[in-house]
Amino acid sequence: MNASVPSARFLTGLLGAPIAHSASPAMHERAAEALGARCHYQLIEIAGAGRDELRGILDGIRKLGFAGINVTFPYKEAVVELLDDLSPGARAIGAVNTVVVRGGRLTGHNTDTSGFARAARDFVARSQRGPVAVIGTGGVGKAIAFALASLNVAEIRVFDTDLAKADQLVAQLEDRQPIRRVGSVEDAVAGAAGLVNGTPIGMLPNLGTPVPDALLHAGLWVADAVYSPLWTPLLTAAKARGAQVMTGRDLAIYQAADAFELFTGMAPSASEMGIAFDDIMRKRYPPSAA
Repeated sequence: MNASVPSARFLTGLLGAPIAHSASPAMHERAAEALGARCHYQLIEIAGAGRDELRGILDGIRKLGFAGINVTFPYKEAVVELLDDLSPGARAIGAVNTVVVRGGRLTGHNTDTSGFARAARDFVARSQRGPVAVIGTGGVGKAIAFALASLNVAEIRVFDTDLAKADQLVAQLEDRQPIRRVGSVEDAVAGAAGLVNGTPIGMLPNLGTPVPDALLHAGLWVADAVYSPLWTPLLTAAKARGAQVMTGRDLAIYQAADAFELFTGMAPSASEMGIAFDDIMRKRYPPSAA
């Protein structure tokens, strides 16, 4: 790159709580560096924000020169009504994980869906597109269900302790995808080819699992949206029982890559973002954890 030409600079960030564990700053900043640009990725950790506080935060994002922000738990659904526009995908899902700022307007997107579809494509194909159980129907659970629908799985079975949220997801997808709400985790997993945890259960400091170990077996592929830790109790138990497993690594990288391109207009290297992600994981967790 010609030294006389100033590099492009971008201010981006992440809104949610808790997010101190996020690998996103490292991934986005390394992706920019590899492209000869500069990116500062700011963590905006605010717990318990209500509608008015969220509106104020988004107004600040609009005015402070951000190219955009990512949004994570617990605000992926709460921000939807506060934005100026939504991509068709985000509007269909009703959840946003990426907000792009252009001309003072905030547009919501959902790269969890595109990211999970990229991450899970081979697992779905190898299982002959068999039924998949999705545990949790919040922002990431909904995005995962839409991704599975785009991969044409035979059936999606959703379970959530919040029956209204599960029913809403079924209503959103039932015209395009065989999907049903089931009454228990056991019903969701019985006869399924795949299982996805779309809840925060298993994210440190939580050491729980959304699925009893006894339901896991070698005929199942198991994925977790959580990546802190990379090997959640669910994935550790699934691997011990011979299941094919997918950590949250690929979802984290692919959703970040898609978001980076929306923020900057430049296609990043997923490989570079993966190197940054892996560096963070190695520093954070001892090798024995994997």
